[in-house]
Amino acid sequence: MKNVVKKKGLLERLSNDPVICAEGFLFEAERRGYMSSGEFVPEIALENPEALRNIHRDFQHAGSEVVLAFTYNGHREKMRVINKEHLLEPLNRAALQIAKQVSQEVSSGEQNLIAGNISGTHIWDPNDEKSKQEVRLMFREMIQWAKEEGADYIIGETFYFADEAYVALEEIKKSELPAVLTISPMAENIMRDGISIIDTCKQLEQRGADVVGMNCFRGPSTMLPDIKKIRDSVKCHVAALPICYRTNEKHPTFFNLEDHNNCECPAPHGRAFPTALDPLYCNRYEIRKFIEEVYSIGVNYLGLCCGASPMLIREVANAIGRKVPASKFNEKMSNHFMYGSNERIPSHSKDYGPNA
Repeated sequence: MKNVVKKKGLLERLSNDPVICAEGFLFEAERRGYMSSGEFVPEIALENPEALRNIHRDFQHAGSEVVLAFTYNGHREKMRVINKEHLLEPLNRAALQIAKQVSQEVSSGEQNLIAGNISGTHIWDPNDEKSKQEVRLMFREMIQWAKEEGADYIIGETFYFADEAYVALEEIKKSELPAVLTISPMAENIMRDGISIIDTCKQLEQRGADVVGMNCFRGPSTMLPDIKKIRDSVKCHVAALPICYRTNEKHPTFFNLEDHNNCECPAPHGRAFPTALDPLYCNRYEIRKFIEEVYSIGVNYLGLCCGASPMLIREVANAIGRKVPASKFNEKMSNHFMYGSNERIPSHSKDYGPNA
């Protein structure tokens, strides 16, 4: 018989401890061979459900305590782009049902949370009321499906128009589920409708968001300064979920990030994003440093976005002192055949290390 503890909600957890949420499903699914880069439509929920379950399981094993339903980009307009609008509701419900199933795969302890997901639609036009209404209706139906399928809360993410984020929050609030809202300003360092990053987060808090912050587009070094300002400017919980790539002051986001390694095989579309970012990947120590720093200033909703891997999610857990199943496999360099300190390693192997 399972000894499962009654599940605490998001806000109850955040009042006592940090919450780790793995995002980044687009890049991880593409990396595993189940999604087309650039198109980025989460058909994996219908076409390869077991592969999606395994991504979820790997992220949970690494320390994520949220099973985020993979409905990012699974909205009506994106499905129209690929001529599969008829699969919209089946895709959303399948993703939510898979998340729910994985959240219940515990033999003891507490079940993980299930998060519904909506995101920036890329059709929001400040000068077109029709587009605004279409976006609102797309959010509304996805939130409704999430609630019907048992989501514990809703994440609204990757917004670069402040007003689109406000509409997303309005629709989430109607569901009476907790709301996490994270924004993703472009390289101009301001929301595209002219509202500052800080003012957007302050407005989201005032309008009832339970958690506000940033996700995606920016790596640790270019997200950190704004996360510090957000933490100083709001009283609610703050979220920080960077991408896992080395953005910089010249290129705050990964869209125009340059590979200066003189690659002999540049991407045919003329930029590193999204298929040639590999040489710009953050290592685990960079991720750990970022998480340690934001956690030390009171940011308690933690995770990673594009580029996230189970190994890096484990590093998030390690950074806050949490032991998770994957912690069993933390690095053990002491036993390396050439660079280790174990007394059984032959001296001739250790001595050869500098020449390897």
